[in-house]
Amino acid sequence: MVGGNAIRGTRIGAAGPSSESERGETAPRSVVSYWCANGHESRLSFALDAEIPDEWDCPKCGLPGGQDVQNPPSAGRTEPFKSHLEYVKERRSDEEGEALLEEALEKLRQRRGRA
Repeated sequence: MVGGNAIRGTRIGAAGPSSESERGETAPRSVVSYWCANGHESRLSFALDAEIPDEWDCPKCGLPGGQDVQNPPSAGRTEPFKSHLEYVKERRSDEEGEALLEEALEKLRQRRGRA
């Protein structure tokens, strides 16, 4: 059969089981609400035997959410982005940096035959 369609005769949703009796029983669930500092509520469904986390990140704003609506967890401290150079400057003084640079340049000059 040239140019045939591999999924001919099927339609979306026809391949899988259609009822709970064919899929099997679902695990018993509990619904837990989490609130972030912005007042967003996230309702999540967990299996009864699952360990319920104390905090859950809010899908709307990304802040951590807790189960106490009156006392949501604080946002925490966010570190600003640091470049590689900023991290190096935390570990080395300007004098050390100059000495290392001069040492590296001297090695480069020796490799290239310029002393």
